[in-house]
Amino acid sequence: MSNIASPFDATVSDRLWNRSFIFCVLNNLFLFTYYFAFLTILPVYIMKSLGGSVKEAGLALTLFLISSIAIRPFSGLIIQKLGSKLSFRGSELLFVLFAFTYLFADQLWILLLVRFIHGIWFSILTTVAVPVANEFIPEHRKGEGMGYYVMSTNLAVVFGPFLALTILQYSDFMTLFKVLTAIICIGFIFCLMIPIQNIETVSAKKQLEKEEPSTQKNKFSLHDILELKAVPIGLVALLTAFAYSSIMSFMTAYAESKQLFAYVSLFFIIFAISMIIVRPWIGKWFDRKGANSVIYPSFVFFAIGLVIVSFMSNQWILWLSAVFIGIGYGSLFPCFQTIAIQSVPKERMGHAIATFFTLFDFGMAMGSVIIGILIAQFGYSPTYLLCALITVLTLFFYQAKVAPQLALRQ
Repeated sequence: MSNIASPFDATVSDRLWNRSFIFCVLNNLFLFTYYFAFLTILPVYIMKSLGGSVKEAGLALTLFLISSIAIRPFSGLIIQKLGSKLSFRGSELLFVLFAFTYLFADQLWILLLVRFIHGIWFSILTTVAVPVANEFIPEHRKGEGMGYYVMSTNLAVVFGPFLALTILQYSDFMTLFKVLTAIICIGFIFCLMIPIQNIETVSAKKQLEKEEPSTQKNKFSLHDILELKAVPIGLVALLTAFAYSSIMSFMTAYAESKQLFAYVSLFFIIFAISMIIVRPWIGKWFDRKGANSVIYPSFVFFAIGLVIVSFMSNQWILWLSAVFIGIGYGSLFPCFQTIAIQSVPKERMGHAIATFFTLFDFGMAMGSVIIGILIAQFGYSPTYLLCALITVLTLFFYQAKVAPQLALRQ
């Protein structure tokens, strides 16, 4: 055991909900509320206000993810070189500044350019935020703490779309963009209140001491940008994100095509309630009975929800699908991220998160484009049935590639 204390120790106690951790959770909640609000409403904005097509709407979502994916593998290295403080606050400041540009992006090509650049700062920010939050969680409550941290993202999946759709019922897109810009500014305030300190981990220092000076300057390998242990669960997340992108990217447009636009906001509320209700049991099952006890039934619920969506003809079917998707997908993502974190030692956590989100983002990016093309070619209903089939196949992939690794670690 090292006698070197972490600079974070002064702010961490045995209480999970210490002040610094609360700021981390709030910062994450506001960030992803902004993100998911834009993700949900952007296709409608492009098609209604900018005269774009379904394919162009998918492209706008994809460009954001392409830049995120391009920089994500290097995020761990960037954090290591710049330090967590500069990486965290610098990337969030740039993300906030670019949020203002949407107020002036009145042409499609400008919007596409803004989306591409915006994704760069989002990638670095979301990668560094997880290790920072982890530092403020008591050692014996890491699983529980990360579960609540991830839940703030899950809640944002609901708050963001609900907020955006509610505002649009009473106002216009520019008002919505102004409100979302204010939200991300509030999130940045919480970012500034987190007592981050630039330190290298003890293990990283020891590793540097073993290397020759020339090697330290010139050596660069795949290990610097990729964590192989996080790849299997990352691939599962990729396939799951592909299927889920049909909900986040096109549910609003699908509901509008069925004259159900006014009921979409309640879809996300039911999604949140379903997710929150099962959350206390999900965490306990994960810790006591293992990941499989949660992940297998969650895949089944998610697939059923997608099948129900494919037969949507009225608001009741729409809301019923929200129950299954909320329980299913709402339980899957935090489990995936926890598995990714637990698969590596602490000093590789940033790289593991970068690898995990690279694959997850790639799944969302592919989904936004390919599903948009499939919807244009075959319609909404067959496309959602295909997403349900992909979800079932992903379950078998998880059983073959990830479950055996978890069994070995037990």
